[in-house]
Amino acid sequence: MLAIGLALFSGWRAFAWAVEALLLAALGALIFGRFCLISGKESLMVITNRQSGTNVHEVADGIYRINTPVLIDGAGGFSFNQYLIVDDEPLLFHTGPRKMFPLVREAVASVLPVERLRYIALSHVEADECGSLNEWLVAAPQSVPLCGTVAAMVSIGDLADRAPRALTDGERLPLGKHSVQWFDTPHLPHAWECGFLTEERTATLLCGDLFTQGGADLPPITESDILGPSEAFRHGMDYFSHTKNARVMLERLASTNPATLACMHGSAWRGDGAKLLRALADALCA
Repeated sequence: MLAIGLALFSGWRAFAWAVEALLLAALGALIFGRFCLISGKESLMVITNRQSGTNVHEVADGIYRINTPVLIDGAGGFSFNQYLIVDDEPLLFHTGPRKMFPLVREAVASVLPVERLRYIALSHVEADECGSLNEWLVAAPQSVPLCGTVAAMVSIGDLADRAPRALTDGERLPLGKHSVQWFDTPHLPHAWECGFLTEERTATLLCGDLFTQGGADLPPITESDILGPSEAFRHGMDYFSHTKNARVMLERLASTNPATLACMHGSAWRGDGAKLLRALADALCA
């Protein structure tokens, strides 16, 4: 009986230790991040800077959303997102404003060594797109700017401390397992040099300023409506150029059938991306 009792006690003690370890792990998740459940897949959003709230969340396989929430005087909450594609030749889409460089660098370093970055990509020339471009080129000595041909010609060829890799419309660039394709979208939503990247393996559209949502406390990724909030934001602060070619360009993006929309401001979105892009075209052309 003594032997049985000791065995039972030993088994109970091991069970108690296991429960304690699980509780500590859960507590750590509450302190350093939070769990997000999307389409049955549980993943952890990691807070990389407690003071700023900068955080990292994997929104598609090997694609990480880096988010910094801000409060703007007189305008309320807002957020700035960058997207990191982890592969043999890692790519960062959007640099973030120059003053946010230390926060974004810290976030990237939580995923991979910063010096491994190969491409520092941008949609168009604006502070939140490429404000810290040269800082990234120093931090990642093997990296080059990545942009469309118009941006390279009129701005980045002069602004950047390293010559850009200019992508022509429709050009594909392999990164390893991932591959991106560039789409020229002049003046959509703004800027002559504007364009977007699609990542083919994960069906992700890196859609820049399209579907911008206000707010500083939105989930990393959602399947809820973002067209309504983004249209409300657009009507309040109209940042679209209203190019006559909007529907044609949006239809071309829709034809790639994206399953994830990697928005620069607000939540990333998962669902029928083609349907949502066509709904945006309807709203813009109404």
